Amino acid sequence: MNIAILSRNPQLYSTQSLFRACRRRGHYVRVIDHMRCQLAILNGSKYIQYQGEILKHIDAVIPRIGSSVTKPGAAVLRQFELQNILSAITTTGLLNARDKLRSLQILSSHKIETVDTIQPELNYRADKIIQLLGGLPVVVKLSEGTHGTGVMLADSKNGLITILETFHNLDQKVLVQKFIKEARGQDLRAIVVNGEVVASMKRKAQPGEFRSNLHRGGTAIHIKLDSSEQKAAIDAANALKLGVAGVDLLQSKNGPLVLEVNPSPGLEGIETITKVDVAGKIVEFLESKIDAHRTLADMIS
Repeated sequence: MNIAILSRNPQLYSTQSLFRACRRRGHYVRVIDHMRCQLAILNGSKYIQYQGEILKHIDAVIPRIGSSVTKPGAAVLRQFELQNILSAITTTGLLNARDKLRSLQILSSHKIETVDTIQPELNYRADKIIQLLGGLPVVVKLSEGTHGTGVMLADSKNGLITILETFHNLDQKVLVQKFIKEARGQDLRAIVVNGEVVASMKRKAQPGEFRSNLHRGGTAIHIKLDSSEQKAAIDAANALKLGVAGVDLLQSKNGPLVLEVNPSPGLEGIETITKVDVAGKIVEFLESKIDAHRTLADMIS
């Protein structure tokens, strides 16, 4: 197959891991910076130009589109889809997961347990938000963001007001979420590929920090999820229409809660901790999509 990895930085661990996985399985692969693609619709035909050439003969793409460029990245991915080029994740899945509120709305509609969340209105009442979320502290996070960026803990009413006013003045939409005390600064990260949990780990925040992200100094160990945790992760990925997803779960007294879902999960931490070739699993999934697509095409013809 001729595979394109959509990535702005070919030297990133995740990009390199996927590149190597493609090569090991005998595929031609190249890295394309989606922010340097020129899109054209001419006489009803769709084209993607990159580095002075029209991209042709691509069988499939693996998107690694960061949250800061979701919308332009999604436009490029959609252009590939309109050319009947298959993708490890769809434009719909990417957009569903990137917007945290939209993601939670979809998960809730599928009866998947999530962390209690409020998107404050302009004339919000901080005391009412705190009451609805079960008391202090509460977590405030940007509607779009990764690696724990834009996530803060408010442990007082005045603190919550200050944080919300700051984000409002920056014209940033935020969510306020219930703080799950029993999680004790720990969460679970599951990588779901084609409806299966292929790797999982437990992350723990460093002392004095409540965010467990490895980018924030957290530590991790390899664990196997129990059946309820696996089901929650798989159901979340399926609900958001993601063939590949990183699903973050919190262990609460009422069972696993989906915290958020990442459509382009980093591979370095999970591959290093679990020793699982996650990139290889993603390429295998892409191969199965291509095979199914070709079989259907043959049947139709």
